[in-house]
Amino acid sequence: MPHHDVLVIGAGLAGQRAALAAAEHGASVGIISKVHPVRSHSNAAQGGINAALRAEDSWESHAFDTIKGSDYLGDQDAIEVMCKEAPGELLDLEHLGVTFHRDEQGRLGTRAFGGASAARTYYVADITGQAILHVLYEQLMKHSEVHRYEEWFTTALVQDDAGRIAGAITRNIRDGSLELFAAKAVILASGGNGQLYDPTTNALICTGDGIAMAYRIGAPLMDMEMIQYHPTTLAGLGLLITEGARGEGAHLYNAQGERFMEKYAPNKMELASRDVVSRAEQTEINEGRGFPDGTVALDITVVPRKRIHEALREIVNVGRDFAGVDITSEPIHIKPGNHYTMGGIRTDVDGRTSIPGLYAAGECACVSVHGGNRLGANSLLDTLVFGRRSGKHAAQAVHGQPIPEPSRAQLDDEERRIAAVVGRDGNGRRVSEIKAELGQTMDRYVAVFRDEDGLRQALEIVRRLKDEAQDVGIDDKGSVFNQDVLGALELQFMLDNAEAIVISAIERKESRGAQYRTDFPERNDEDWLKHINVSANGSEPEISYSEVTMTQWEPQERTY
Repeated sequence: MPHHDVLVIGAGLAGQRAALAAAEHGASVGIISKVHPVRSHSNAAQGGINAALRAEDSWESHAFDTIKGSDYLGDQDAIEVMCKEAPGELLDLEHLGVTFHRDEQGRLGTRAFGGASAARTYYVADITGQAILHVLYEQLMKHSEVHRYEEWFTTALVQDDAGRIAGAITRNIRDGSLELFAAKAVILASGGNGQLYDPTTNALICTGDGIAMAYRIGAPLMDMEMIQYHPTTLAGLGLLITEGARGEGAHLYNAQGERFMEKYAPNKMELASRDVVSRAEQTEINEGRGFPDGTVALDITVVPRKRIHEALREIVNVGRDFAGVDITSEPIHIKPGNHYTMGGIRTDVDGRTSIPGLYAAGECACVSVHGGNRLGANSLLDTLVFGRRSGKHAAQAVHGQPIPEPSRAQLDDEERRIAAVVGRDGNGRRVSEIKAELGQTMDRYVAVFRDEDGLRQALEIVRRLKDEAQDVGIDDKGSVFNQDVLGALELQFMLDNAEAIVISAIERKESRGAQYRTDFPERNDEDWLKHINVSANGSEPEISYSEVTMTQWEPQERTY
């Protein structure tokens, strides 16, 4: 039985940062990923990472922008931690070799991002996530204390008789064998759940695995209704056009040639927070002022051509290859698209969940620093700050503890469960059919605008799909790289996530951040300035509430 002091599940930025921190504090670390680590979805982060590093900026200003952006649902103690630690984290990355953009004087250069009162986004062209991911992977390879298990799929978490985490059960994708990993602590860093939606900016691997696994063993999920739609994605494909384009000065226009953000956010225009811009775009489209393909136009031609090729070179390629558009000479058509989950496994500022020994960091976790709406370029910061804190706390907490001995019976049960999946005939609905219906349902009813009737329909469909998913047809009976079986397991994870999202969205009877209820169009602090938690309770999820932590900023009207 493989065993480690700390087992990290997921090898994107949060997972790699957690693994490095745990190793630096003396722990033996195993890091498990269902893809090669540098193929993690952190690659897709284009725009940059926020930090109040300049003398004229301050962590307090960064914190206030984040709190306002969250529509006052973010926990202010956690936001203070993140914003205070941001400059040090950024400088650590630079010292490790991340080649951040520098200005003409050779200093680290910034770009403006939405919802921010200062230009504090540090970047590497429009490949910031990829640049950081590769540098951290280089550091992982230097550590003899970090053991990498690449292309292993985690199917379940394991607890001891006292309810403490004891490890995880994983499937080796290369040969189909199951293995029980023993660990004193487990850190979930498995990313978001964007594949519930169609289209989405998220990679195919973003199926909410860690969120569902924690939920199944009793960890509460928080703020699950808060799903971010990014304002600029390619219609039909979901491919992301970085907020950095608007940060460089790009404009949004409707089909009538109006720069419509003047109506919705006259002070910030295209650089209002993402939920505000997405609602503005969707309103223009719904009211008939969009283009026939259900889009509005993003005009990047107002940015100097030299600057586009310097700072937005990947977007040049995306426009050319996937939309047939040269963004340096003509506008590109975009619409809001699923992008990020602000909710996730409820944790404290050290990544601890309600399950002893279980931690979470990154997009699968909810600290909550994003509340109802995440500011652009705060996601990379979240992964790194709380990945590091989780790894450090876990390593220190388990120091001197014996390795647990998880019951082999749990492995036997999991082997039987997966064997039953493999053994199914091909008569059930295909995984792809159920996944497509789920994606269309979520995009129709649980998107930028929501109402009670639509959400109730979504819940009915999701629960029917959960039943159908128990009998999906499996054609591949082999053991080597069996994506058919992995798809069936991921589908069940996704449906658990979807049910929690829809139930939470029905429960929150107000409009706040990404949750815009057309039947409750106003923010209601008196009744709903609180987190909604969802816990597994047999077949019926259980709703509870927790207070939003306030420190020094009182809620006020949110305008841009």
